[in-house]
Amino acid sequence: QVQLVESGGGLVQPGGSLTLSCVASGFIVSPYVMSWYRQAPGKERELVARITQTGWTTNYADAVKGRFAISRDNARNTMYLQMNSQKHEETAVYYCQALLRGNDYWGQGTQVIVSS
Repeated sequence: QVQLVESGGGLVQPGGSLTLSCVASGFIVSPYVMSWYRQAPGKERELVARITQTGWTTNYADAVKGRFAISRDNARNTMYLQMNSQKHEETAVYYCQALLRGNDYWGQGTQVIVSS
């Protein structure tokens, strides 16, 4: 069964840090471009960060550049998102995506709440 499972979400204070993980099962992630998206209440889902198959190239939304870091460990079939200096408006459900030639898989999401 193909699955992506996110974890690591929770409550964090403004200015704090969290690390999200996305573990794949049922398929090998190495050929896939992997991404993190988020969806805040009442808003559309938006791309946060993307990483190519080898991890050599990463792209970030302007809003998170310099604060978030995406990485992957193909040997562990896992992707990560290190989030630093978090802001209240980044409260959202964070999703991981695996994309290969138009076919994509999504996780169920993990909730991140940034609040004091």
